[in-house]
Amino acid sequence: MSSAAAATTVATHITTAHTTTTTTTTTTPIRLSKHTLFKPISKTQPNTTTLTHKTHPPRSFKNPLSQHFESHPDDQNQNFIISDDDKPREECGVVGIYGDPEASRLCYLALHALQHRGQEGAGIVTAYEGILKSVTGVGLVSEVFNQSKLDQLPGDNAIGHVRYSTAGQSMLKNVQPFVAGYRFGRVGVAHNGNLVNYQSLRAELEENGSIFGTSSDTEVVLHLIAISKQRPFFQRIVEACEKLKGAYSMVFITEDKLVAVRDPYGFRPLVMGKRKNGAIVFASETCALDLIEAEYEREVYPGEVLIVDKEGVQSLCLMPHPEPKSCIFEHIYFSLPNSVVFGKSVYESRRKFGEILATESPVDCDVVIAVPDSGVVAAIGYANKAGVPFQQGLIRSHYVGRTFIEPSQRIRDFGVKLKLSPVRAVLEGKRVVVVDDSIVRGTTSSKIVRLLKEAGAKEVHMRIASPPIIASCYYGVDTPSPKELISNRMSVEEIREFIGSDSLAFLEIDSLKKMLAADSPNFCYACFSGNYPVLPSGIVKKVGDFVDDGLNGSIDSIEGGWIQGSKDQNEKEDFDVNYEGLDSKVPV
Repeated sequence: MSSAAAATTVATHITTAHTTTTTTTTTTPIRLSKHTLFKPISKTQPNTTTLTHKTHPPRSFKNPLSQHFESHPDDQNQNFIISDDDKPREECGVVGIYGDPEASRLCYLALHALQHRGQEGAGIVTAYEGILKSVTGVGLVSEVFNQSKLDQLPGDNAIGHVRYSTAGQSMLKNVQPFVAGYRFGRVGVAHNGNLVNYQSLRAELEENGSIFGTSSDTEVVLHLIAISKQRPFFQRIVEACEKLKGAYSMVFITEDKLVAVRDPYGFRPLVMGKRKNGAIVFASETCALDLIEAEYEREVYPGEVLIVDKEGVQSLCLMPHPEPKSCIFEHIYFSLPNSVVFGKSVYESRRKFGEILATESPVDCDVVIAVPDSGVVAAIGYANKAGVPFQQGLIRSHYVGRTFIEPSQRIRDFGVKLKLSPVRAVLEGKRVVVVDDSIVRGTTSSKIVRLLKEAGAKEVHMRIASPPIIASCYYGVDTPSPKELISNRMSVEEIREFIGSDSLAFLEIDSLKKMLAADSPNFCYACFSGNYPVLPSGIVKKVGDFVDDGLNGSIDSIEGGWIQGSKDQNEKEDFDVNYEGLDSKVPV
């Protein structure tokens, strides 16, 4: 029999809120090496590789100033793309529910609670009478789903996904959950994270006949499951996950099971809860559990696979389990303050960040304000520790859509002014401390400082509740390339001069680790240090390059979704980073 005749057919269904497209692809099984299930937990410490990014020579920067209005030559209105501020973005949020007759509606509500983790696309898959039903679409959860759409999703089991994407026109087909058919049934998957060995896995699969319908690394997982010869189904997932490197918190659904899995380093969060009727719930954050009245049970442990079926919940640690490296930015920015992430209250962490800033970087001031919303809790901590009143000096508009039409007379700092409005009564004649969670490119910070001074602030002192970001993240976070990161190019004093503040201070990384105490070794600080627990190789996601300052830009400037990242880490030669034009070599 020819390899073509023996091929396994995988049907991937990409369903939007309006249309459904079915793509059938054929894959040839790959011979997989033997592996041992039920591996003991490894106590071996992970190897950490340092990526040294090129530091640009010091340059003279001036706070950018322009005329208040600038005429367009053609005197036509301009359509701007309005994004979330100059911040890293979490790319996904996932939900899984087993054993509730209103699974799809509960999943819809849980996704709404996780909307801050992704606003570009949403989807839900349910299992009903042996069939997986899917509805996915582009937009907010409330835009994708309505009563009629939820009526199309009966069943007691469901998984859901919210997504942030920069994939432009290809974004629609990349909206999850993905559903695929293979020789033993059908499976759906929702994934939060990023696979750093995506290129090598995809190349191997394509060499053996697999055809890919999306640019998403999640599709690799489905192909690996389809070609696996392991039985029962969860062992297929285990065999697939043993080939993955990077960050993944995933939920799978079949006709009769729900499976949750988290990578051995535990980069991205995943928690388990239980409703009063016994239904089991998985979610990226505990805020989703709170909304649907599910009691928080515990985290899904790094390297753990949880199988939920009519027999109950089975827990297996089937992968090597090194020292955890959970993403510290979940506590700095991504997660909601009311969530418990990695076993810690996000609110308490941010409050302590502010207190440390007030202790280590004090300044004479009259009022403390925050850059809403992510800087609020740290600002409260700073104000309480400094004994200075906290007031709302910046008002954030929550009604700005994805696009907005600028008048023909260009307004300076248009994007920032749409979202943030200064309160003159709070600021006028005052020495102001403004607390933000991070500085990425610095352009938004400079505009905020200018807004505050134009509103009458006598002095503006910036306090940042995180260390300087000097390196890109490869584990499922949208961060710009290193050359765009202002802290990778400038000293703190140069940044202060660039943004125009009277003083500037960051949270020291040693102080951050001291605050985390015994848990400090369990967090990933790669974006602050360039020390990567899992070295990226081959192709990595291209992120953060289609907006000029995180607030506006042309969607036409997006060039696909993937770029060449580095050579394979196993090659005995220099590690060559080519990330958005940055060249840097570090011996492996």
